[in-house]
Amino acid sequence: MITSNKSIVDWGEYLSDSVASALLDRLLHHSYVINIKGRSYRIKDKLKTGEKDK
Repeated sequence: MITSNKSIVDWGEYLSDSVASALLDRLLHHSYVINIKGRSYRIKDKLKTGEKDK
């Protein structure tokens, strides 16, 4: 299982396009992609107390 807070289309920005292309080709072959949209569950307590993200 691999998780990321970045969309697959944005991976080219963080890796060189050729590296991202090869990496995604191997990762996505025979895999399931589940996109979860919405607010982060991890920061729910921070939002309740009004604490800002760091």
